[in-house]
Amino acid sequence: MNQQKNLNPFELWKDLFNQSSTIIDENLKDESTSKVMGQVLEMNLLYKKMLNETTEQYFEQVNIPTRTDLSNISALIINVDSKVDDLEDLVEETASNLVSQAELKREMTDVKNKIKTLDTKLNDIINLLTKETTTTTNKVASKETTKVQQG
Repeated sequence: MNQQKNLNPFELWKDLFNQSSTIIDENLKDESTSKVMGQVLEMNLLYKKMLNETTEQYFEQVNIPTRTDLSNISALIINVDSKVDDLEDLVEETASNLVSQAELKREMTDVKNKIKTLDTKLNDIINLLTKETTTTTNKVASKETTKVQQG
């Protein structure tokens, strides 16, 4: 019974951990262990590469899209989406330019009408000045004629 009271599972686990830890530390310090780990890693990478290639060939045979296929399609969709956005911007810009052109035509028509009005007014002013000048000239001439006749 005395032995059961002294048997502590935590102490056993702690001793096992310490012993295994020292063994692992010693093995990791050895260069051959790192070489073996490198070889295991290389074998795992080769296995993964072979598995990926085999899976891709299988998917191609049974006509199932792979991740690469889906990512390519996603990239194409994104490109199409950006081109549609560019076209929308171009259409909006063109539409605003058409509105501007219609507004510009209206303003040009207004300017033409105002110029015609100004032209008419200037013609009226010129006619009035011409009449005034003619009247003044006639008055001066008649005064001179009257002076010549009296004198």
